Amino acid sequence: MRRHETVGAHVVASALRARPECAGKVGSIGYCLGGKLAYLTAARTDCDASVGYYGVGLDGVLGEKGKIKKPLMLHIAELDQFVPPEAQAKVKDGLKGMVNVEIHSYPGVDHAFARHKGDHYDKAAAELANSRTLAFLKKHLA
Repeated sequence: MRRHETVGAHVVASALRARPECAGKVGSIGYCLGGKLAYLTAARTDCDASVGYYGVGLDGVLGEKGKIKKPLMLHIAELDQFVPPEAQAKVKDGLKGMVNVEIHSYPGVDHAFARHKGDHYDKAAAELANSRTLAFLKKHLA
């Protein structure tokens, strides 16, 4: 997320907050590269809550963790072919102890486990992740 993208994210959040159907809070959810963008949204914008599913490259942006002031939830697939175990460990260790960050790890599932009808779809893991996401967003956006 470059500077102009961060500015764009602020504009989008402000526009959403101004909509009559919005209660004043906005959240972000991202999958894969979008999972990394959800992390960066938590670090670089005033978004009220962010959720990242199997985000790629998070180990390379851990230096921004100190900027995360709003709630962030991450879902990590333990067999993720795009995020090796070393990168997963680095993310988990790097974010350990942050009270506003929740990390859920899913054993036995691969990248895109929550993509309905995808090659690696895992119904049980997807339903668990999605229920956690819904509860998280209700808690922080209601």
